[in-house]
Amino acid sequence: ELKQHFRPEFLNRVDEVIVFHPLGRAEIRQIVDLQLRRLAKQLEENGFGFEITDAAKDQLGEEGYDPAYGARPLKRVIQQRLQNQLANELLSGKLPPGCRILVDARDGEFSFQHEV
Repeated sequence: ELKQHFRPEFLNRVDEVIVFHPLGRAEIRQIVDLQLRRLAKQLEENGFGFEITDAAKDQLGEEGYDPAYGARPLKRVIQQRLQNQLANELLSGKLPPGCRILVDARDGEFSFQHEV
């Protein structure tokens, strides 16, 4: 709506001046939970259960937060650190169809276990 009333140059300058408050741990955790719900839904639609520990969520929050960009990098971190590894595990046959996938993190690395 603002685009109809103001020139793009003005809007760009206003965008540079707007002060954003940094996200705290609680907000980052909420964003992690939202993103992981989407992943869990995708897995459940394909017949897999999904559970992730608090340690793994904390690890994602730490890796996916940047003071300059907030939580924007989080989606990429989830894709690179969880989704890609899960895809490799599924394609290699290490995670059988219909299993429940358990994700944990220890010493900065994610581990995947499963229950049939």
